[in-house]
Amino acid sequence: MAVLETTAVEHPRPSKMYRWLVLIFVSLAMFGNYYIYDSINPLERIFLEQLKYSASMFGWLNAIYSLTALATLLIGGILVDKFGIRKSLLLFSTLIVLGALLTALKGNFYMMVAGRGLVGLGAESQIVAVTTALARWFKGKELSFAFGINLTIARMASIAADNSPTWAKFAFFPNGVTEQPSWHRPLVLAVVVGSTAVIGALVYWALESYAETRYSLGKSGEPDKLSFREGLKFNPSYWYVVALCFTFYSGIFPFRTFAIDLFTSKYLSQMGASISSTAAFATAQQHAGSLNSLLPFSAMIATPLFGLLADKIGKRATLMVAGSFLMMPVYLMIAYSNVSLLVPVSLMGIAFSLIPAVMWPSVAYIVNEHRLGTAYALMSLLQQIGFFIFNLAIGKANDFSHAGPDNFHGYALGMWIFSILGFLALLFAILLRQRETGPNGHGLETITTHSQP
Repeated sequence: MAVLETTAVEHPRPSKMYRWLVLIFVSLAMFGNYYIYDSINPLERIFLEQLKYSASMFGWLNAIYSLTALATLLIGGILVDKFGIRKSLLLFSTLIVLGALLTALKGNFYMMVAGRGLVGLGAESQIVAVTTALARWFKGKELSFAFGINLTIARMASIAADNSPTWAKFAFFPNGVTEQPSWHRPLVLAVVVGSTAVIGALVYWALESYAETRYSLGKSGEPDKLSFREGLKFNPSYWYVVALCFTFYSGIFPFRTFAIDLFTSKYLSQMGASISSTAAFATAQQHAGSLNSLLPFSAMIATPLFGLLADKIGKRATLMVAGSFLMMPVYLMIAYSNVSLLVPVSLMGIAFSLIPAVMWPSVAYIVNEHRLGTAYALMSLLQQIGFFIFNLAIGKANDFSHAGPDNFHGYALGMWIFSILGFLALLFAILLRQRETGPNGHGLETITTHSQP
């Protein structure tokens, strides 16, 4: 009697070209995510003038994003585990686009807040899904480089959104720059551009489905999981890093919420022009958008270079002190000096490239590997709390001081709030360096690529 033997068919690993095709489309999904998030930044003054919003109301449009994103940090990884990458990516990308659509519908404040909240619910979860996908496809195969390319493509969306008054005049000024700008068409444009999130998710679904029958795929990456009990066990160096993360990012992203209006007002003030001059407003807004886009542009290029520098020389805590020091004068220079805005924004761009390049990897030296998920999730949670608080605080400050093109000094109160955050960031960076150069250090200052086995 013949005995039939069956052997498991071993599939090959996906080809390099196939993996990079996956990277392109998951990055395209994140491109749509980032564009939708930043698409409202150029619209603050238009909302204030045409929809009669206050700066506080405008601040809520990004604050609600952070509030709903907090839920993501608790359940996003669980959902990815439960439903799988492709279903999760499509679900969250669809939520983002639906949120953008709801934001664009009527100009009603509460509907816009609901739309932006829906964007926040989908966006942070989508990032978890993308991160998990990259870990599955690239673990052991250029994973760090793949993450860098992914973030570069996503940040291109931020640059595009900041500069949309320039390249998308047809949306902002449909009747020409001498006529009233549109609040509605730029939001519709955000829905169209942001639909790349769903397109990327659909193509990824097809690519993964095809690959599962023909290739051997890696296991999905482990999502960051939040445990407050575990967090209480972390050492002081970790908490100094968390405090730096909170103060530094609270001075960057809420600033970007209001920066285009701030820069526009300063340009109009320097030109001696009024907001009623639509042509002057269009010119000032284009300059302001270009200036604001320097932050993601500089980070896109310089962050990997600073990361390589830290790997070569160590001195990570020292580099965080240097980056925090650069942030200190930035906001007061904008508020009180007549120096070109390019100077403080360039300083901010260097800091925005330097600190993240060394801060996030430093956690891996401070915290045990099996607790890294908790460490990163807790940092992200507190970061979003900072975004929520300071988006609202700066909006309130601008309303209180009646900030605007005809009263540029009204922005000073908000700049002082950001400056205090900058001083605190420097303090926490110094405390971190003091600890890391002492007997309780974890090697942030000494570990380099040459010192590791």
